[in-house]
Amino acid sequence: MQVGLMAPQGWKGEYDGWDAAEAWARTVALARQAEALGFESLWVFDHFHTVPQPTDEITFEGFSVLTALAMATTRVRLGHMVVCTGFRNPALTAKLSSTIDVISGGRFELGIGAGWKEEEWRAYGYGFPTLSERMGAFGDHLEIITRMFGPGRAAYDGTYAHVRGAINMPKGIQSRIPIIVGGNGERRTAGYAIKYADELNYVFLEADEIAARMTAVRDRCVSEGRDPATLRFSLYTRDEAVRSAGQARIDYLAGMAAIGLDRVVCFPTRWDPTLDAQASFAEDCRAAGLTLTAASVSAATA
Repeated sequence: MQVGLMAPQGWKGEYDGWDAAEAWARTVALARQAEALGFESLWVFDHFHTVPQPTDEITFEGFSVLTALAMATTRVRLGHMVVCTGFRNPALTAKLSSTIDVISGGRFELGIGAGWKEEEWRAYGYGFPTLSERMGAFGDHLEIITRMFGPGRAAYDGTYAHVRGAINMPKGIQSRIPIIVGGNGERRTAGYAIKYADELNYVFLEADEIAARMTAVRDRCVSEGRDPATLRFSLYTRDEAVRSAGQARIDYLAGMAAIGLDRVVCFPTRWDPTLDAQASFAEDCRAAGLTLTAASVSAATA
């Protein structure tokens, strides 16, 4: 099982009261250390206002952060947990993704979901469509992004979005930028993952429920004509589960590996964005039997 880390950006209050320049310097330092420690990937949120309540505190924008981290690192995979597709035209999302893939040397993965944080949508002028509408738009957006990543010009007329002869050059360095569908929905979200994605990313679920869901999704892959071995599964873990060093955290990580997850993404520096806290998490990962990748491994360029 691979282990990725959230890069602090302020959304969960980790930079409350910080000077912005000092906070950014810490994010870069933690990203470089994460790579040196052998973590597989770095991730950011796609949000504008802090949680649980919107405050006048730092939240760095996700695509900007990843572009900068692409220049500050050489090996780790990079992506969002996850893009709120409603914040951007899907053709623009594909264009941004392809450009970051080039900048990073072929290390970008597009994690994407339908979005949920209502006050943030309304504050930024997006309105807030119903869940059904947001899910419908998500499907159209995935169709467009897939076509933008594919050969030639993209054309598609959907209910919620369209492209007509859209050019996306360069398309990235990887032969195909991986798409990760994020969310716990068992019908439409899982269905979109089966149709469009390389990976289905769950949020906060426990091991026994994940195991049952993976079995159900694999069975559905077979019934829908997809080889289930081609769909990966990952989890953004509960922050509290990885907060404190020690045996409980070690057992939690080992338990997630035991059910066959391909990757977990964790935020151990949420409450303590320090190099020591991140190094301690690496020690617990190794104690759980997880392999962290040597820092000398070159970036993947599929």
